Order: sequence, then C-alpha cells, then structure tokens
Amino acid sequence: MLAATLLTVAVFTVVLLVGSGLREILTLIVSGHVSFGLMVKAFVYLIPFVWIFALPMGFLTATLLVFGRFSADQELTAARASGISLLSLVTPVLFLSLLGCGLSAWFNLELGPRSRVAYLQLTRELKSELIKNFQLPEGRFFPDIPNYLFYVGKNRGGVLENVMIYRLQNETNVESMLRAERGKILTGNGTNQLILQLFNARSITPGPRIVINDWPTLTMNFSPNAVTNRPFEPKISDMTFGQLRKKLRELERLNLSVAGTNALTLSPEQTALMRKQQRDFIEPVREKMHWQIAFSFACFGFTLVGIALGIRVHRRETNIGVAVALILTVVYYAFFFLADSLSSRPEFYPHLIVWIPNYIFQGVGAVLLWRANRGI
Repeated sequence: MLAATLLTVAVFTVVLLVGSGLREILTLIVSGHVSFGLMVKAFVYLIPFVWIFALPMGFLTATLLVFGRFSADQELTAARASGISLLSLVTPVLFLSLLGCGLSAWFNLELGPRSRVAYLQLTRELKSELIKNFQLPEGRFFPDIPNYLFYVGKNRGGVLENVMIYRLQNETNVESMLRAERGKILTGNGTNQLILQLFNARSITPGPRIVINDWPTLTMNFSPNAVTNRPFEPKISDMTFGQLRKKLRELERLNLSVAGTNALTLSPEQTALMRKQQRDFIEPVREKMHWQIAFSFACFGFTLVGIALGIRVHRRETNIGVAVALILTVVYYAFFFLADSLSSRPEFYPHLIVWIPNYIFQGVGAVLLWRANRGI
C-alpha cells in the first residue's frame, strides 16, 4: 500500500505540476528567456502546493488498486480462512491514512500557500526582468505592462515580426488595436522604458465610427515602472491559516468598531445593511479557513471508501481503479467548488458546505467496510 501510494502521488504530482502554471515557464525556457535552474526553482516552489491535491488522490487510487487486486486474487478469502478479519488487515492502512491527514494539514494550512505565493512572486519577478531587459516573448500574449497587451510573432534579438498591440480599457475591453508587419526594440537610454519602432503600422479604434490610421514608421514608448514597483499581496485563496486567522480578526474588529461608532446615528435598516456587508467581507475568509481544515481529512475518507469499493469492484485492472478514483475525486471536490462559488453568500453557510463530503465519504466508507467485514 505504501509503495502504491508513493507511485500514484508521484504520477498525480507530475500531472498537476504541468496544469498548475508550469506551461508558461516551459514556454519561456523553449524560447530561451528562462534558464533551466529557474525552471527547477519553479518546480520546487509548486510541489508542496500540488501535493495538497495529489496526496488525497494518490491515497484513493492506491487503495482501489491494492484492495481490488487483493480481492480479485482471492487473498481476502484466504485471510478469512486463516482467521484474520478484514478490520485487522486494514488497520495499518487506516493508520497510514491518518498520517497522510497530518501531512495534508501541513500542506493545506502552511506549506502549500507559502509555496504558491513564492511561485507567483517568482513569475512576477521574471516578467519584470523581461520588461527591464526589453524582451517580448514570441508566440504568446504578454499582458504585464499596464493597460496594454502585446503579441509578437517572431523576436530575433530585438527584430520583431507580426506585432500586435492592444490598448485596454478597464483591463478587459479593447480601446484600440495596432498591428505592424515589422518592428524593432530600441534601447531605453537608461530611462527604463520599452521603446518600439514599428514599420507599416495600422491602428483601428472601434466604436460607432471606426477610426483607421496608417503610419510607415511609428515609435512608441512604454514604461514598466508601474509593474516593477507594484507591491505583491497574496489573495485570500493563497493565504496560510495563520494569515487567514489574522485577517478574520481584523475584519471582526472593524465590524465591532463601525457598529459601535454608528449605532446611535444609523437607522435599524442601515445597521442591518452594514452588518450584512461586513458578513460579506468576512465569509470568504471564514470559508477558506474551514476549506483548509476540512480538506486535510480527505485522505482518511478516501481510504475508507477505497478499501470497501476496491473489495466490491473485485477487479485487478489498473484502468478500472483509476477511473473509479477520478469519479470519486470529482464528487468530493464538487462540494469545495460549490463552497467557493458561494463564498460571497453567507446566508448559504459555505464554510459548513466544505465539511459535507467528509461526512459522506467517511460515513459511507465505514458502513461499507463494516458490511465487507461481515461478508455482506
């Protein structure tokens, strides 16, 4: 069971690493903008974060595979014939799952969020260095200069082809688009500015009356100072449990101070509205705190269900075990996604929704295990 768990956790770790943001790093490595050492550093930062999800999934898959084969090979029948009960056989596995819960708690509450923030900080510094060094990665959009979105088809040492520049309004709507067949990056003369010289450029400004302008040669200056000097603060979803608890206390103190100051001047309706607004700010923090704690018990619930289903499925094929594991994982995670989507609706108690899958999986797993032990 331990060997199977280590193997499945390693497989899910690799899959989740690629899907958690390393696509962008790998693209920069291929284009020559990032060193191999930086990629290794990004891997190290992301591994504790993806283990939050890979560890429970690994436990579930390993349990289904091991006990499915155990049952299919008639080893369970042989053990019962020797006077060994199923509960005696699975007790070490259950203790192993509790150890997994302890590791999950460490990843969820502390190490995972810190590693995620470190990875985001690393990518932010990387993008800042690209701006400072006047590099525009080719073949992808570069959105890290305020109010602009760049795309370069080819970048050969500062000589550009197929350049597209979108000027954004409110970070989403396109105010104007400029396209040039060729261009080149000029030095900033020590001013820390990105200077582009474009050839055969055409700009299009949409609206009730479309405006089109053409330039044989166009020089444009962009300043990245707003990006490089912008302070980085983790989002609520990237905070550790200690940071969340501190944030919750700050919001609760703010609620008490506001209520105490305005209690004599506000009408009952205004007071009720103010308290609702305060709950709207507090609930996402509370939901994330419960999310981290509840998710730490996933290994135990997955192990209980995996043992019982592995015995009942009675199959030794690996693909069957993996398929069942993926289905159960989607069901389990659906409750957490639901709680996240309702984090701004405190009337639905999203901080309690995250506990529902634990009760379901542990309850159903205990009943199925009890029935399997009695041969039902």
